[in-house]
Amino acid sequence: MRNEELMNSAFIFLVRMERSEIHHSTLVRLWRIRHSLGGYPMNFNPYMQVALSAAEKSARILKIRFGNISQVRKKAAEEIVTEADIESEKEIISHIRSNFPGHGILSEECGLKTGASDFKWIIDPLDGTVNFAHQVPIFSISIALAFKDDIVLGVVLNPLSGELFSAIKGQGAQLNGQSIQVSLISTLTDSLLVTGFAYNLKETFEPVIARYGNCLMAAQGMRSLGSAALDLCYVACGRFDGYWEQNLKPWDTAAGSLIAAEAGGTVTTFSNQPYTVDHLEILATNGKIHQEMVGLLKINAMTNDD
Repeated sequence: MRNEELMNSAFIFLVRMERSEIHHSTLVRLWRIRHSLGGYPMNFNPYMQVALSAAEKSARILKIRFGNISQVRKKAAEEIVTEADIESEKEIISHIRSNFPGHGILSEECGLKTGASDFKWIIDPLDGTVNFAHQVPIFSISIALAFKDDIVLGVVLNPLSGELFSAIKGQGAQLNGQSIQVSLISTLTDSLLVTGFAYNLKETFEPVIARYGNCLMAAQGMRSLGSAALDLCYVACGRFDGYWEQNLKPWDTAAGSLIAAEAGGTVTTFSNQPYTVDHLEILATNGKIHQEMVGLLKINAMTNDD
């Protein structure tokens, strides 16, 4: 058996044993060896299965709660949270913790829970809370896994439509198990774009509207769905040709940005710098209209980070 096959076999065995803290340090060392050789472990199935199971458990809660919520409270001036957000998050975290107790977790409602390992799950238990609260059937569950701050796995599920987007770094993106690719549209005049508006829009109104106006005048059409994760996935499968938004959090984009990139898209900041989830702004396109979009998003009153 070749060295790589031996390493992969050892990795799969250790993932199965990861509930034991004794084996976890060895698992991380294997990750580091593979990473230093220019690749990740070949088999991500154990992690993906946990992510998929967590998303399915969350989806059952959200489907029951949709149109049946009793409490909506503000956690900031314009930002709301429902009991569905909280219940969904608890279910996802409980499932992940039961399988990988040493992993860190960053989630929208509970914040950061550090772990003993270099693995960190980034979770939005209900992306599109305003839609959900108003019974607009456009929202999603977003679950990503990072290793040493590099996103390596992403899952986005629309509980009502049943559309499940997923990706593993280096292995392409899928919608309900079928490979997906970004669109082939090559000009902005033929493009359908999508954007979102942050809760603190009033604080950044002028640059947001300036960018919106630039893109609206240049594109064939414009949409705003209210779920950043779905926006990115719709770019990934070719429904939209470009997406941009600012004032975002890691859980908004962690899974979707990987899915878009793995589907052949280009994902950067507004100023065309490599995107990471720590950036507050994102531009994701099919690649063919990317430079045009970068130009449209350049305005004098730049905000947040470039």
